[in-house]
Amino acid sequence: MKPTGVIFFPAFDWAISPTHPEREERLLYTRDQLFEEGIMDMPEVREYHPRLATAKDVSRVHFCVPDVESRVTEAHMVSAGCAMVMADAFMQKEVKNAFAIIRPPGHHAMTVVHGNRGFCDINNEAVMVEYLRRTYGVRRLAIVDTDVHHGDGSQEIFWDDPDVLFISFHQDGRTLYPGSGFTNELGGPLAHGTTINIPMAPRTTDEGIHYIMDNLVLPMLDEFKPELVINSAGQDNHYSDPLANMSFTARGYAILNQKLRPDIAVLEGGYSVETALPYINMGIIMAMAGIDFSNLREPDYNPTRFKESAKNMDYIRSLVTHQLAAFREREKVVEANRKEGREYYGSSRGIFYDTEYLQEEQRLDLRMCPDCCGYRRISSSCVHHSGRSYSVFCISLPAACCPDCAARARQDYEDMKKKPGGDYLYLQDRIEDEYKTFETRTGRETTL
Repeated sequence: MKPTGVIFFPAFDWAISPTHPEREERLLYTRDQLFEEGIMDMPEVREYHPRLATAKDVSRVHFCVPDVESRVTEAHMVSAGCAMVMADAFMQKEVKNAFAIIRPPGHHAMTVVHGNRGFCDINNEAVMVEYLRRTYGVRRLAIVDTDVHHGDGSQEIFWDDPDVLFISFHQDGRTLYPGSGFTNELGGPLAHGTTINIPMAPRTTDEGIHYIMDNLVLPMLDEFKPELVINSAGQDNHYSDPLANMSFTARGYAILNQKLRPDIAVLEGGYSVETALPYINMGIIMAMAGIDFSNLREPDYNPTRFKESAKNMDYIRSLVTHQLAAFREREKVVEANRKEGREYYGSSRGIFYDTEYLQEEQRLDLRMCPDCCGYRRISSSCVHHSGRSYSVFCISLPAACCPDCAARARQDYEDMKKKPGGDYLYLQDRIEDEYKTFETRTGRETTL
């Protein structure tokens, strides 16, 4: 049997503040627990070492304003690089599955990056997904986000991608940051039904979450048939987490992982540093490695505290029925959207960067291509803390686009270079794996 790959990166030199919940102690207690229990000495587990992601790796996913070097720290580049190390280990068949226990986290980071939101600057899973696609030719994937907070960044990045099934179960956004992730958020017009949100009531227990896994998540994965399953492994659904109000246990997480059988798991949130994270991380590793975890318990675990209410189970059953139907109707809805005949589908919104108190205004237009998933044009403006106001225009060309969309996207970029206005123009060309930045003030163009 091949081992389970594990990588640690506690980011000793990065924290939002010395007392912030997102700090290095999140992983240090886990590492101590794993070595104390001898898990890392077992033949079923193999440890790997970090490496840096590159600016090009990040640019496959993000438009960092004004550029990757000034927006992203070395700690973030190592965190994303660790996810890529685990991707290599899995794809090169060195391990049967892999778990990146890393920070800073990433699932709140969106396509355009003006700053940190939800403790996230760049999206580790998304960087890893595009690396997998470019390096190994993987196309169809599923991301199951088990963080208590809605993975709004991952959702936005893959909103218009019909080849990524993004599933997020989380505490209801009416009761918790970021205030999104509702059942009507189902993906873009050409990728409808490949975003599935499962908003759960506060204090949902193992029983409720496992019902969702058994009756919604696993059936969708069976029908979607992804080449890889990725677990965006947030651990703040735990009953002791200080930032949320759920009632999941460490053993519940291990059983969930045993059922999900992810190929690669990447750590996201989880802020009960001493009383939950060491047990959850150990349980996930044991489940992935096939090590018996039946005796795994938190010191204060009391099963009488975790009884699911009949009212919440009724809600969960109706939620599962509703979202499974939405998923199964996806192709019919996409076909109807194509028949509308519009050239572009547009939407506008404001994006709040809660960590840095920045407000971005954004407009997105998707080309409604009759033959492929289309390409995106994004205009974005934001005033940074320096007082500098940035106005940028971004063109994102997916690798799966047809030749007509590719030609149009590249021509849009050339046409925009000739027009005054804005500070930066970006082209993200995943077909050629080429990423251009044009500074309108100087006429200087750089290419990665």
